[in-house]
Amino acid sequence: MQTLWSKGPCSIRELLESFPEQERLAYTTVQTVVNRLEGKRAIRRVNKVSNAHVFEAVISQASAQSRMIDELVAWFGGKPLPIMTHLIESGRLTEEEIREARRALRSTALKERSK
Repeated sequence: MQTLWSKGPCSIRELLESFPEQERLAYTTVQTVVNRLEGKRAIRRVNKVSNAHVFEAVISQASAQSRMIDELVAWFGGKPLPIMTHLIESGRLTEEEIREARRALRSTALKERSK
């Protein structure tokens, strides 16, 4: 999906070649993932060049991220605190990201108060 979001429409071969050579998957593996994403309507065929189908993302990166985060929080009983605590304690959040999260929290709180 990242390749489709960043490069735009691609064939399976182009998707395959976007992986670093040492991490490259089998063509059929990428084809299976593409077929599953197409079945879930996350991507669609937009063109055919010779024998190669060209695919594009249907859902935006922001929409996909939002849905995945919502599902992750649901696995924790709807409580995001264990996830946030882990990200902070593991050092995966930088100081700037924490400041940005605080700004977003304040902004959301202000919006809620003004309703």
